[in-house]
Order: sequence, then structure tokens, then C-alpha cells
Amino acid sequence: MGWDAKDITLLTKLWSAGQSATQIARRLGCSRNAVCGMLTRQGLKRGRRPPTARPKIRRPPKLKPMTSTACARAVAKKVSRSTTERQQPKEFSRQQLYAMLAEAVKNTG
Repeated sequence: MGWDAKDITLLTKLWSAGQSATQIARRLGCSRNAVCGMLTRQGLKRGRRPPTARPKIRRPPKLKPMTSTACARAVAKKVSRSTTERQQPKEFSRQQLYAMLAEAVKNTG
């Protein structure tokens, strides 16, 4: 689109009246991008709108020091058991297992 003085005058008038670029483009019969480009070349800007929400930035809460004596003691060394030192599970006979099962059934009923 060719911009003549009349179009630029109308553009600045409508822009200062508060119309959007789309509304101005419809009125002038051109694209919105053409209007935005001419506004940029003319140096016309709208004032920046203040944000609608004003978030409050809070400091993170201070953590209370732990007073537990178990946590306060330093650990001397890490203790790990190898597979040979671990206790093997106790093995039960079939008769002992049946007796434990019968006892459990008796206690639940």
C-alpha cells in the first residue's frame, strides 16, 4: 500500500484516539502489519500499561535448627556388612510353619 499524507494523518489521529491497529487497518483498507510498520516508522508508541497484578515477592522462611541429639552427633564411620557377615534368615520346618499358620488363623477369626 502506498502511504500518502492523508493516510498518515488519519493513522496518527486514530492511533492517538486509542483505536487498535486492526481497527485502523480496516478503516484504511490495508493489513494490520502495514499499519504496525507505519506506526513504527512514524515513531508512534502507546504508553506501556501497568501490570494488572502486583505480585509480592516473599523471602523464603528460615529453617529452624534441629535440636535432636541424634542428628547432632557426628557419625564416626560408615558401617557396611558384607554378604558373608549378614545374618541368614532362620529356617523353619514344615511342621513349625503349619503351626504358625494355624496360630495366625486362630488370632484373626
